[in-house]
Amino acid sequence: MDLMLFKEGFIVMVIGMGTVFIFLTIMIWAMNINEKVLKVVNKYFPEEIPEIKKPQKKSAGQDEEIALAIAAAVAASRG
Repeated sequence: MDLMLFKEGFIVMVIGMGTVFIFLTIMIWAMNINEKVLKVVNKYFPEEIPEIKKPQKKSAGQDEEIALAIAAAVAASRG
């Protein structure tokens, strides 16, 4: 096996792994800074919590009105 080829392969491996390590280090650093910035922003501009609306209970009168409206629509479409 050629020693020069092994040496070049090792150099390429070290450059590639170094590039990935530097990128991941910068990414983690940026995420930590982003976390600190968002904490400050959320302190002054908190997110609004949406209000969950509960559906109103139907009364017997509403059911009769709905049934009457359906019957009227069917009758109108038939003739």
